[in-house]
Amino acid sequence: MLDTDRIFIGGSDKAEYLSLKLANRHGLITGATGTGKTVSLQILAEGFSNAGVPVFCADVKGDLAGLAESGEEKDFLEKRARQIGFEEDYLYEAFPTVFWDLFGEKGHPIRATVSEMGPLLLARLMDLNATQEGVLNVAFELADDEGLLLLDLKDLQSLLAHVAERASELSRVYGNVSKASVGAIQRQLLVLERQGGEAFFGEPALDIRDMMRVSRDGRGVISVLAADKLMGAPRLYATFLLWMLSELFEELPEVGDPEKPRLVFFFDEAHLLFDEAPKALLEKVEQVVRLIRSKGVGVYFVTQNPMDVPDSVLAQLGNRVQHALRAYTPREQKAVRTAAETFRPNPDLDVAQVITELGVGEALVSTLEAKGIPSIVQRTLVRPPSSRLGPITDDERRAVIADSPVAHLYDETIDRVSAFEVLQQRAAEAARMEERQQQREEQQVARRGTTRRTRSGFSLPDFGRDDTPTPRRRTTRRSRSDSVVETAAKSVARSVGSALGRALVRGILGSLKRGF
Repeated sequence: MLDTDRIFIGGSDKAEYLSLKLANRHGLITGATGTGKTVSLQILAEGFSNAGVPVFCADVKGDLAGLAESGEEKDFLEKRARQIGFEEDYLYEAFPTVFWDLFGEKGHPIRATVSEMGPLLLARLMDLNATQEGVLNVAFELADDEGLLLLDLKDLQSLLAHVAERASELSRVYGNVSKASVGAIQRQLLVLERQGGEAFFGEPALDIRDMMRVSRDGRGVISVLAADKLMGAPRLYATFLLWMLSELFEELPEVGDPEKPRLVFFFDEAHLLFDEAPKALLEKVEQVVRLIRSKGVGVYFVTQNPMDVPDSVLAQLGNRVQHALRAYTPREQKAVRTAAETFRPNPDLDVAQVITELGVGEALVSTLEAKGIPSIVQRTLVRPPSSRLGPITDDERRAVIADSPVAHLYDETIDRVSAFEVLQQRAAEAARMEERQQQREEQQVARRGTTRRTRSGFSLPDFGRDDTPTPRRRTTRRSRSDSVVETAAKSVARSVGSALGRALVRGILGSLKRGF
């Protein structure tokens, strides 16, 4: 059953395979909770690893960690292997695995820089409106123009504060920059920090090549992202996986259609990517999915319902594994019909009916054949996994992490000089210049207050108030109309102290006036 150019999926009335040459045409695994989607993902990951193809997958429930340990003999697994004629080739084995964790708790930390994430994905991550996204774009443009490195969240916070201070100036150059919009972005950054975003943004940033390793025995390394805690921040989870796809698209060279993929990427809980996604983001996803196949990357979306995936993306997913769906409500019945219509019809199957009747570990399978034509859909018993079904212990996980090929590459955070430090330095220099200017002004005021220059250039002491006596000016009094006789009489009167004298003077004065 084992083959070098295809992966055994399971058995129907014949063996069902996935061709490695067409595996980069992407795929879809759907089905209700508990119907076997995780096992289908697990056996595909094993098949790709055995073929030398690296794999990335997110472990939402903790079950995929079992890929790192050998499976255990169980009756129901042996029975399934016999049912599909797989007993001779069925082996229990562990697979080369690297554990990753955005929070650095259950695997090696994964980090990205703010610049790598870019304004579009950050706007999605923070649920910004169009106006706020525009301001965020201005901030990134300013950082580029002024050579400011945006590595972690404190860099972005410092940059936004800088933008707010220069809002009026920047509005003339880049268009309207509202302080209210900047404030809204800053508040969303606080929410992102509480969701664990602070641990994700920084350095050393993930090198995509570390997700594309091959072990010494030629098997592809399976990178497992611990996502059980990450699901508490679904927007961060979806944006991170989309960022990874974008990085693969940007970094990898064109290879056309290789004999086997260079990497297979499983996007579990894919509906989180598309829920309430703005048009610009959906267009980006569609573009990446359409073009990344030429980079040798296969993308497999895993979700409960095919209606979770937009039609523009769904049309590009050629390899399908459909587990059971429930049809209790009108929407669920519509989903069943939609799923049935996406398969190449089988005249021997009522596909819509079978979808509701599938048991655990059963699936409708249709993969691409020669020239990229989908095979006729078949009701298939999915093969049992070779690795462990279910989670592993903490001790087993620690042992795998310690023996990892990327051990010590990402465990220590690097904090180099970036926008935060540069803007702090600029602010400190501006404060020092302002202080020196203020001191100069105070000194000038003090010199003017203590020194007064005369016209001749000599300085005279200034005591604040001029107390030097000033000679009294002689004032010319206006001539009075008093005659010389009256003046003489008044003089006589002043010399006479008695009442008799004063009376005599009055008499004399009266006689004199009458005489004139």
